[in-house]
Amino acid sequence: MPPAPSALPALPPALDAERCTFDGLSCYVAGSGPPLLLVHSVNAAASAAEVRPLFEHARTHRQVYALDLPGYGHSDRRARAYTPRLMTDALHAAAAQIRRRCGPGPVDALAVSLSCEFLARAAAERPAEWRRLALVSPTGFNGTRPRRGPPGGTLAKPRLLALLNVPLWSDALFRGLTRPGVVRYFLKRTWGGPAIDEAMWAYAVATARQPGARHAPLAFLSGALFSTDIHAVYESLAPPVWVSHGVRGDFADYRGLAPFEARPNWRVSVFDTGALPYFEQPAAFCSQLDAWMPP
Repeated sequence: MPPAPSALPALPPALDAERCTFDGLSCYVAGSGPPLLLVHSVNAAASAAEVRPLFEHARTHRQVYALDLPGYGHSDRRARAYTPRLMTDALHAAAAQIRRRCGPGPVDALAVSLSCEFLARAAAERPAEWRRLALVSPTGFNGTRPRRGPPGGTLAKPRLLALLNVPLWSDALFRGLTRPGVVRYFLKRTWGGPAIDEAMWAYAVATARQPGARHAPLAFLSGALFSTDIHAVYESLAPPVWVSHGVRGDFADYRGLAPFEARPNWRVSVFDTGALPYFEQPAAFCSQLDAWMPP
């Protein structure tokens, strides 16, 4: 039997910074200067801990915000429909919060993996609110078949989601997927090798043991957070877009990115790393990030 929620240790902060809350969301804030929003990836044990090297770098010359998406970290984890709409609206809320604290003006933002789809949609919906975008290992570019389905559609498999959420085994299934050894296995696949970041692994294990931790990840596993129209969204982006990705591990197929490289507002960088190049080559990555988003 899993421990009762009251028996679980409180989740520590993912980052050494002030944490503000708004609209059921949690966001870490540090530094001063032009704002930068960082958005972690989506997986079974995600949190703002995934952007730690970027947060620590940016806080020296910017006011940096690291969001916990709905269902993750210290944000609201209640049972509800986890969809691209929910995640995109969280980014709109974060941008509004940043403007309240920093004043009017567009916001620079960086997102990782599937969250790139949410950031792209937010920027497509409200282009005047976003200055420059950085997409790290974005989803939607694997293979050569673009996703240009109905607007607002998802890859959700409702029967699978219902099956994953059956109370008889839902908790046990999620605990199995987030055992320490399993989390380490998937991080090795993300890195494309055994040399993962140990602090990130430890926090992933801890955050996956919090009450309600299963809801967003099970929606992710069912396909409910992947958009069927994401290529049309990417193609509509007006702000400048920097895409970066690695060449090792499970996230190295970017054949679908080729048509975007010729777009005047897009730039692509490839790192000899896994899917999180800023962990493996922080100096080189941050140098390019600062050049792309000068304060």
